[in-house]
Amino acid sequence: MGRLTKAHGLKGAVKLELFTDDPAKRFVPGAEFSLQVPESSPWHGRTLTLTELRWYNSHPVGFFEGVADRTAAESLAKAILWMTPPADEPAEPDAWYDHQLVGLKVLRDGVEVGTVSLVDHFPAQDLLHVDTPSGTVLVPFVQAIVPSVDVEAGTLVVTPPLGLFEDVAEAPEPASDAPASNASASDAPAAGQGGSEPGADPASEADDAR
Repeated sequence: MGRLTKAHGLKGAVKLELFTDDPAKRFVPGAEFSLQVPESSPWHGRTLTLTELRWYNSHPVGFFEGVADRTAAESLAKAILWMTPPADEPAEPDAWYDHQLVGLKVLRDGVEVGTVSLVDHFPAQDLLHVDTPSGTVLVPFVQAIVPSVDVEAGTLVVTPPLGLFEDVAEAPEPASDAPASNASASDAPAAGQGGSEPGADPASEADDAR
């Protein structure tokens, strides 16, 4: 649903980054959210209940039960808010909650290449963090690259551009130019035959022509 970014003021308010297109429906007084936080966080395994959502200079700010001061608000920075959709809510085609995507196996040509570990939301597009044996790969969550998502099967299919999942090959070292002092005199062009080596002095060529 969103991410808590930083404390706002002294009374426990927290600025929000919203991941939903309908905050008026999701962020209502009494709405309860699960928290994605590190295990070391005092908020691990707990939930937050919204008491009020306000807007300051077009930025959403949330007030939550049990978050009474700035210190408590700061301890929630970077926490991700999850919400289980109501059972009677109709499913939208090609729309998923983050918690439905995290943990899905990523298949390429029928072969498992990794697992979705995180979903990042940006104005242009969303990015899937896919954990692979060689590291994390960022996959644009667009139809052309992720044509199929099957939450029930626990998989999604990717058709990535070449190189997205491949290890970056080491660039070959450029061949070093042979020192000019090693050039054989027989390799030099005969005078008056036109053509010159790169970097030849035009003035000296003109003298030879005279």
